[in-house]
Amino acid sequence: MTEKSKAEKAEAARQERLAREAAALRENLRRRKQQSRARADAPAAPPVPDAAAEDGAKS
Repeated sequence: MTEKSKAEKAEAARQERLAREAAALRENLRRRKQQSRARADAPAAPPVPDAAAEDGAKS
């Protein structure tokens, strides 16, 4: 077995880092799609009352 050169080790580390980043991006995309579907399937929430209207303040 031969010793890897510094350049080969650096390239291997770079490839591993890129693979981890790609996996993280895929996971984030999957999670965002899942959240988007959940929001689309959820019933519409009632509107949030305006704080000024609650205080009786008028514009």
